[in-house]
Amino acid sequence: MAHAAIELKGIDKSFGSVHANRNISLTIPAGTIHGIIGENGAGKSTLMSILYGFYQADRGEIFVKGERAAILSSSDAIARGIGMVHQHFMLVHNFTVLENVILGAEGEPLLKTSIAKARSELNRLERDYGLEVDPDAIIEDLPVGLQQRVEILKALYRGAEILILDEPTGVLTPAEADHLFRILLQLKKEGKTIVLITHKLREIMAVTDNVSVMRQGALVATRKTAETTVEELAELMVGRRVLLRVEKSPVSAGDVLLSVRNLTVRDSRGVTMVDGVSFDVRAGEIVGIAGVAGNGQTELLETITGIREAASGSVFLAGRPVAVTGGADPADLRERGMAHVPEDRHHMGLVLPFEENENAILGYHRQKKYLKGPFLDIDAIRQDAREKIEKYDIRPADCRLKTANFSGGNQQKIVLSREMEQDPDVLIVGQPTRGVDVGAIEFIHRRLVEMRDKGKAVLLVSVELDEIRSLSDRILVMFSGRIVGERGPDATEGELGLLMAGVEGKEAAA
Repeated sequence: MAHAAIELKGIDKSFGSVHANRNISLTIPAGTIHGIIGENGAGKSTLMSILYGFYQADRGEIFVKGERAAILSSSDAIARGIGMVHQHFMLVHNFTVLENVILGAEGEPLLKTSIAKARSELNRLERDYGLEVDPDAIIEDLPVGLQQRVEILKALYRGAEILILDEPTGVLTPAEADHLFRILLQLKKEGKTIVLITHKLREIMAVTDNVSVMRQGALVATRKTAETTVEELAELMVGRRVLLRVEKSPVSAGDVLLSVRNLTVRDSRGVTMVDGVSFDVRAGEIVGIAGVAGNGQTELLETITGIREAASGSVFLAGRPVAVTGGADPADLRERGMAHVPEDRHHMGLVLPFEENENAILGYHRQKKYLKGPFLDIDAIRQDAREKIEKYDIRPADCRLKTANFSGGNQQKIVLSREMEQDPDVLIVGQPTRGVDVGAIEFIHRRLVEMRDKGKAVLLVSVELDEIRSLSDRILVMFSGRIVGERGPDATEGELGLLMAGVEGKEAAA
């Protein structure tokens, strides 16, 4: 067995009453890919944040390459050869890609010299690892998939020997994830050690050598990947048997509840992001939109929900027009029976400094059930939040906790519970299970199917092809802002992948 790159001994960490890590001891052999899995709130990210110096353990010791290490900051971690790619991007949005990559690692007294050296090194990394991105692009103008590439490039640029990746494929398609896996395997061949935090068991089985399972802050098992199964890992994560497939009855579609006609959308630079798109979503069906991130799906959803203006085209909600070319009001659309789960929960779904109960009513805070005369009824709001917490198994079960202190998957469940519990006629949902564990995925999928079976129209955008194929009654594929094909749920991943790459019609079917 290889010598240990990382040893954690008796790591314990609490945040107030929340016991995030419970006496964890873990050894990660050098030159391996080690998976860490667990439910949302199991303590995975906290444990790795301790290793990276974001938090300090209340008790316990860290050894790096056999030496006891006092890691009090991320600078200490980087000095020890540890790099981390975070689940939620650590990027300066109004900086360029190049400026973000070198930030904090300039290395020269003259910034001009640093930028020139960094540009050359960035070009090499992009070429070697296939992580192409315009070094002069502004971060806020990039889709989330390309922002993820920048995070990976930042870590590679710093030359880490031990690389921690926290949900790195949350914004990637299966094909892009497979490409990332090839990068990780190449890094492993070069002797680097990879720690992969993920909810996706497919990723664990594809690339890891060993996998550790966490539950409720404790380490409950470590297995050699070749000697375990998806079913065993899922049961270890959740503590019960988990249904890994979506069960649903045959579709029985009714009237058209959402109609999109010749919709064209341009971004702030005048670039066409949605190009003449038309489709319908009927009552009692789930229509999925597949595509590589950045091909217009985000702009399409934002336009339908009144957040972004269209250049031309029409949208109809239950037969009534939506003023998408100017004047559409998301609040009015909510009153008309449309709910929206945005793709980016941090920037569009939540106000992170707010308490959980406050986020649980955002957009719906003027409803009578949340008011006492002209004022908010705080007791009613908190009771409503507690009911959602119980129904959606949001952890920790504390409606007064700041939303920033919940794990990413539990933040996602706060958004989903808020929108789904309004019982909308039309649900627009982007990336419903991004950063969500296998047990919660089962629950969310079941709720989406229940909504469909109650006669609701669901428009689903996801980069997870398995999710699109298992949930959708019809699948639309977007490429370069256009709908390039429509398929049934029995379409193969290969066929959909070709359409996502712009191969259309009979050629993709073949």
